[in-house]
Amino acid sequence: MTGEPSGRVPWLAAQPRRAFLLGAGAALAGSGALAAALSRPAPPAARDGFGADWLFGPFVPGCTEPDFDDSGMALVSVPHCVVPLSWQDWDPTDWQQVWVYRQHFLAPAQLRRNRVFLQFDGVLSAATVYLNGRFVAARSGGYLPLRCEVTGLLTDKDNVLAVVVDGRWQQNTPPDLPEFPHPTAIDFYQPAGLYREVRLTGVPQTYLSDVYAQQIAVLTPNREVLLHCTVDSAKPVKGPVRLTAALSQHGAEIASSYTDLTGLPKGNTQVTISLQGLEAVQLWDLDDPALCDILVTLTVDGRKVHTYPVRTGLRDAQFTVDGFRLNGKPLKLFGLNRHQWYPFVGGAMPDRVQRRDAQLLKEELNCTMVRCSHYPQATAFLDACDELGILVWEELPGWDHVGDTAWQELAVRDVHDMIVRDRNHPSIIVWGTRVNETLGQYTLYGRTDQLAAELDPMRPCTGAVAGERGYVSPLYPVKAAGGVFSFNDYSRPRPPGSPPPLRPPRRGVPYLVSEAIGTLVGSAYFRRTDSLAVQREQSLLHAWVHDHAASDPHYSGLLGWCGFDYPSGWYHHYRGVKYPGVMDFFRIPKLGAAFYRAQRDPSRGAVIEPAFYWDFGPGSPPGGPGRDAIVWSNCEVLVVTVAGKRPVTVRPDRARFPHLAYPPFSVDLRVDGRTRPELTIEGQIGGQTVLRRRFSADPAYDTIAVTADDDQIIADGADTTRVALRSLDRYGAPRPHARGVLAVSVKGPGVLIGDPYLDFGALGGAAAVWIRSMRGTPGTITVSATHPFVNTGTATIESV
Repeated sequence: MTGEPSGRVPWLAAQPRRAFLLGAGAALAGSGALAAALSRPAPPAARDGFGADWLFGPFVPGCTEPDFDDSGMALVSVPHCVVPLSWQDWDPTDWQQVWVYRQHFLAPAQLRRNRVFLQFDGVLSAATVYLNGRFVAARSGGYLPLRCEVTGLLTDKDNVLAVVVDGRWQQNTPPDLPEFPHPTAIDFYQPAGLYREVRLTGVPQTYLSDVYAQQIAVLTPNREVLLHCTVDSAKPVKGPVRLTAALSQHGAEIASSYTDLTGLPKGNTQVTISLQGLEAVQLWDLDDPALCDILVTLTVDGRKVHTYPVRTGLRDAQFTVDGFRLNGKPLKLFGLNRHQWYPFVGGAMPDRVQRRDAQLLKEELNCTMVRCSHYPQATAFLDACDELGILVWEELPGWDHVGDTAWQELAVRDVHDMIVRDRNHPSIIVWGTRVNETLGQYTLYGRTDQLAAELDPMRPCTGAVAGERGYVSPLYPVKAAGGVFSFNDYSRPRPPGSPPPLRPPRRGVPYLVSEAIGTLVGSAYFRRTDSLAVQREQSLLHAWVHDHAASDPHYSGLLGWCGFDYPSGWYHHYRGVKYPGVMDFFRIPKLGAAFYRAQRDPSRGAVIEPAFYWDFGPGSPPGGPGRDAIVWSNCEVLVVTVAGKRPVTVRPDRARFPHLAYPPFSVDLRVDGRTRPELTIEGQIGGQTVLRRRFSADPAYDTIAVTADDDQIIADGADTTRVALRSLDRYGAPRPHARGVLAVSVKGPGVLIGDPYLDFGALGGAAAVWIRSMRGTPGTITVSATHPFVNTGTATIESV
């Protein structure tokens, strides 16, 4: 993470306009707070997020003009999706129009005397920006920032920011493709909107616009960090200039250095500072992701002008023909692919929710790596990967197709912007510089690979290929940091029902399985409403391919497809949703997640997760889960008891899964369900019971649990948290085959993001809504659910 302050500075007042702005209620930040923000040794920008109080509607002629009557426009918060969505049945024609967002604000005089920049972190699918009626900038492509200078355009009166958002599909920009008439040409929908954060930042006339921390010889006593600094000056600077850098860890300064210059020309100047003497720096690792704080200070004529913070971590990540190594130690990469889409809002979720996905991948699914498929994702997600210790593959936008020359130029632009934005993240270990599942394009990919080598010599490049042609395709020339051959391996089992194979690693090149299973191996759908056999199969399929990858050190690892269900109209979708996720669209684990949940050291907590439901009602097997019921656990022994009868002791099935750290347990659970027997599974390690779980077959005591991810959110009009709704037995185990409609209501200063009435049967007894705060309105939010014949709970959230 680079160049962002740790907190918001309340120096810019933003108010919605109805008839006019400059009347009662218009506010201006106190001059003392503003002076402190601009005069202290500060981060590169003080900011006030443009989160709440946007005016929104369809584009009409004149809507970018300052005096446009916007009194009838809707009041919305950003992140924002242009249309309300449900959890299925998305229709892309609903958002494929041109829209406009308007924001009114007052700018203090001290801000107007400095340089001012607008930044849009992500706009789908194209944005054109106007300030006070003047065109400022435009960008097509929705996954990387649009940053534009607006110095001199602010007034001392009502400033009007207008953003025209083009949500139409056939734009000549990655990943869109004008030659295809429908967005189903790619495997994910892209609902339009200002779906990431918007910021207005003020900086001095001469400031630090970028710092790249290049790590050198990290595993040697001579480790070094080269800080490549960009100084941007609006006019020539005379006199002495000094750049000072200090590296700290755990609050203690470890190294510092400086570089002196005599004056600066107008424009950009590149300056490099070397930090040495770093032997005391603790390396960033998965189990202890120790981060470093670097602060670069710009001084002109002995006066501190600007500071630029960089958060990074020192580590050595190497893909080799003999596997992957982190800090010199072999590590089998174990992970999943992630799409960034959510029910109800598309991609328009704020930082807290983005970070939550990283927590799920690390703490519930035990992933060591995630692939950001198939576009750069939110910086909040990457920040969380840095903090939690998850390795990341990040790639340019695109899927399966390459466009014309103009399209390819934008792909090169996206590679540049992606790497410059994210190259200080220690979690990122490889750049995807080639569009997913494309072949050839040697001129284009020669350019993108070379660009990556120039911008970031530390990381290799890759691009996933697929199929027989992809597997035998010629290797791309690789840059100095090397290259990785990444293969989407959807080899089908023969005969059906047997373990799916993997192709052997290609020799002479680092080899990574970048996708496997998905909806192309086994069932086309893995839903809670599918048969128990299908849901059970998902966990076994993922386990088999990970076991295979663990069998040969020449596999760097395997990334399954995928972490979460997502919206798509391409192949094997059902009502606009793809169901390959081991967690569903709502981020609730399926039975298929049980394999991943068990793959952790017991010191982090014992796990017992059946790949079945203990249920004998309609839709469930009346004779129980069967002869080969699967239980995933990281225990040494399981003791299984049905209806209090003589317990059965079972051990991990290492015969079928010899290379997994924690194989499944197989147990004969053929029972007479008419008696509604209870099931108890006890996990033992070292002869001691470490976990005991009970499962009820009697639905009379079932409940619908209402659980919030967070008990507190910020009352800024943007902060949001999830509330999960799950049908559970009396002991907290999932109950399948729910029926009826679940009604959700909210009391207090919170906004419901989701459907107020959910078909709980169609959802398989598990769903979620999200709750957004109201700006400046703290208080207690109560979320309640009601069901016609099952007891329900409530969740409370404090908005502060």
